[in-house]
Amino acid sequence: MKAFIKLLTIIVVTSNSFCQEENPDKLLEQIVSESKVVGVSAGYSINGETLWQAANGYAYKEKKQQFLKETKVRMASIAKPMTALAVMQLVEQNLIDLDAPIQAYIPDYPKQPNTQITTRHLLSHTSGIGGYKNGKEAQTKVNYPRLSDAIEFFKNRPLLFEPGTQYGYTTYGYTLLGVIIEKASGITYETYMQKHIWDKANMTNTGIEIFGNNKENGSGLYHKNKKGKIKEGKENNLSNRIPGGGFYTTVGDMLKFGNAVINNTFVKPETLSLMREHHSLEKERNAYGFGWFLYNPKPNEGAIIGHSGGQTGCSSQLYIVPEKGIVTIVLANTSGASKEATIFASQLLKIALDTL
Repeated sequence: MKAFIKLLTIIVVTSNSFCQEENPDKLLEQIVSESKVVGVSAGYSINGETLWQAANGYAYKEKKQQFLKETKVRMASIAKPMTALAVMQLVEQNLIDLDAPIQAYIPDYPKQPNTQITTRHLLSHTSGIGGYKNGKEAQTKVNYPRLSDAIEFFKNRPLLFEPGTQYGYTTYGYTLLGVIIEKASGITYETYMQKHIWDKANMTNTGIEIFGNNKENGSGLYHKNKKGKIKEGKENNLSNRIPGGGFYTTVGDMLKFGNAVINNTFVKPETLSLMREHHSLEKERNAYGFGWFLYNPKPNEGAIIGHSGGQTGCSSQLYIVPEKGIVTIVLANTSGASKEATIFASQLLKIALDTL
């Protein structure tokens, strides 16, 4: 327990405005009233029981439309652990080899002069593939009908380093994993995720974000700049990054997802243990496994797993403590508020731990 509290203390004290209050309803109200975000939902559960879940602020500020627990919002990079779990399901079935060159699944992907990229490299962000080269690329409106189309514009770029020698976070690596899932399973990535991830966890309000599609119970996109001013965000097309950050969800669905992880609904216990090992080489603080950030200090880095998310119209944070049965989630419709989302989720985690 002391190791968990040590981690939470490190995170929470980074903001004086969040470290005094432990009432989740007041914390939720505070993050909106102080104009940290426009709208937000959050919750936590212990051993499968949702102990608190609420929402505050606006889904559409201009219309004064309330942000509800049922409001669908972007999750950004929290998509990565979902994709990683899908990959590991196929590993369990011997349909994917973690250490085979990715050309075994994508034959026309460019080969490297020396070390070839493997699925293991992609899962752990050690492939050398770069991220968005600039803001314009991150904010693209270009539509890629298939994942195989999405990898065309980056596959010939030089690697940042030899595969397996360094850590370099990249969403494009997860786009490649989506194509590998399609090749190994014989079905589309979306079909696979629906059947083997979302349906298995009874997640009925999660899916792929489609550019220009106004979802029922959806939300607007907002952005907070460095000066703290919030404006309406410009919608970007997520079809170049779907497996690494192209989903929408709700707070209830994310609690279901976290509990499904804890209950080994997706993969075997030994597979989840492998995913929780430190695979990110020299990266020490917030180490990375397969699709998970590892938040706990050494020597039990994988005791707290989860993922953060940030993109236009989203700041999010998921924490899962498998051995304690705890899940906490924060989903906001405002980018530029990742620090606030992380602190809030950490406070919820501390509240949950204090009840045990």
